[in-house]
Amino acid sequence: MSDDQEKTKKDFDEAVTMTASELKKWLDTDESKSVGQKKDGGESTGHESGRHIVRILEKKKADLTDDDYAHMRKVVGYIKRHSAQKPKGDITDTDWRYSLMNWGNDPKK
Repeated sequence: MSDDQEKTKKDFDEAVTMTASELKKWLDTDESKSVGQKKDGGESTGHESGRHIVRILEKKKADLTDDDYAHMRKVVGYIKRHSAQKPKGDITDTDWRYSLMNWGNDPKK
C-alpha cells in the first residue's frame, strides 16, 4: 500500500463514523432517500455514494481498488465541506444530518 493510499484510508476511517451495517440500515429509510441531488429523478448522489461506502467497509484492505481509493478521497472531501456548513440548533432531524449520514458520517456520534 502506498503512502497516499495509507493516508486516504486513515482519513476515510476518521470521516466515516458509521459501520457497514448501520449505513446499510440507514440507506433503507425514507429519510435517507429524501435528501440529496437526484439525477433524472432517480437515486441521489449521496445515496449512491453510501452504497459504495458499504462495499468499501466490507472489503479487506488488500482488496481495495484504485476506484475505491478515489471514492474514499471524494467521501472525505464531501464530509469536510458539508460538516463546515453545520446549521444552528438541534441537528437531529435535519436534511444536513441526513445528507452526511448518506456519506457514512453521523454527526451525532
